[in-house]
Amino acid sequence: MPGTVVIGSQFGDEGKGKVTDFYAENANLVVRFQGGNNAGHTVVVDGEVLKFHLLPSGVAQEKRILIGAGVVLDPRVLKKELEELRAKGKKFELGIDPRTHIIMPWHNLLDEGREESRGKTKIGTTKRGIGPCYADKAERLGIRFEDLVDKNRLAERIGAIFPVKLAILEKVYGLKVPFDEDSVLKEYSKLGAEFAQMLCDVSLEVCTTIDKKEILFEGAQGTFLDNDFGTYPFVTSSHPISGGVSIGIGMPLNKIQRIIGIVKAYTTRVGFGPFPTEQENEIGKHLVEKGNEFGTTTGRKRRVGWLDLPMMKTSMRLNGFTELAITKLDVLSGLEKVKVCTGYDVGSKKIDLFPYSNKGLENAKPIYREFNGFKVTGKEKKYSDLDKNARAYLEFIEKEIAAPIKLVSIGPGREETILK
Repeated sequence: MPGTVVIGSQFGDEGKGKVTDFYAENANLVVRFQGGNNAGHTVVVDGEVLKFHLLPSGVAQEKRILIGAGVVLDPRVLKKELEELRAKGKKFELGIDPRTHIIMPWHNLLDEGREESRGKTKIGTTKRGIGPCYADKAERLGIRFEDLVDKNRLAERIGAIFPVKLAILEKVYGLKVPFDEDSVLKEYSKLGAEFAQMLCDVSLEVCTTIDKKEILFEGAQGTFLDNDFGTYPFVTSSHPISGGVSIGIGMPLNKIQRIIGIVKAYTTRVGFGPFPTEQENEIGKHLVEKGNEFGTTTGRKRRVGWLDLPMMKTSMRLNGFTELAITKLDVLSGLEKVKVCTGYDVGSKKIDLFPYSNKGLENAKPIYREFNGFKVTGKEKKYSDLDKNARAYLEFIEKEIAAPIKLVSIGPGREETILK
């Protein structure tokens, strides 16, 4: 059976949690392939709000869930998340790859120190330790899940790494470090013992079952926060594009045949970085308030703007979407006019693709196409029930991106979903 991957096509916060939850009903496994707890997914089931930061959204469907090697995992956050779900009566099986890197207390402080040292060039990190953990992974200074669950190996790794990190924190960033080697070992060895039974070769399980079972892969963030192809340096530290699945899980590319691009009906962004269609006006206020555009993890207000089709065409090129899922169409309901960016004026040139450089983006002036507004009640059950102006808007998007729309979300609830 071909694997299915859910990909954020914009700057993240497209509604991947809800879409993953919807498609997870027919999946046997739901697998997280990258990112950390610096992003969150929100799922609403029968009026109950569930928020995830590390666990795949498939946990809401009580499926077997796996965390792959491409994730960086904070065991303190995982413990809290598991406790909250168990308190709500959720049952699930969790497997964690031994190669998954672990966020240590010094990663949080390094994140804070680096961000503050940037001054006016801050990138808007959530200070959850994600970037420093990925940096240590690349420098071969990381601690992996296989180390966390073995107290002797954990002690050896902490003993080798902690003095180096302590010196950097104190002498480079001038920070007071509120923990020592012994306290970290004590806290993390306890967490390791608690999670030891979850150790699972995720790569092996996925590769040996994907021809027999339905597997749904889920990432965090969005395409234009990719460490290579996003708006660098205002990006995340991993690869949320479809190609990241193969690396983050450890599986062949040809096992993924269904790539669902999640497209918010407008555009949002958290933190700093270029945003050509941003609306800092009454339109923006409408989108923030009606869309409840505040981060699941940080609570930060998101920046908002019109849908950007050059961005979407570039996202299509990078990911190869086989279909689209449009989210938050209901948020546009009630606006007299709805705009879509179809290209940019960049100096004397007109372009219809997302510039590869921030300089190009900063100089890009959006060219808009205007659509008549529409009403969405949230009670529509079929695509034909949607306002004709809403359908015209969707069909224009479908044509421009050159991928079929298969799902339209008209509200936060699982039941507020239309299959096209």
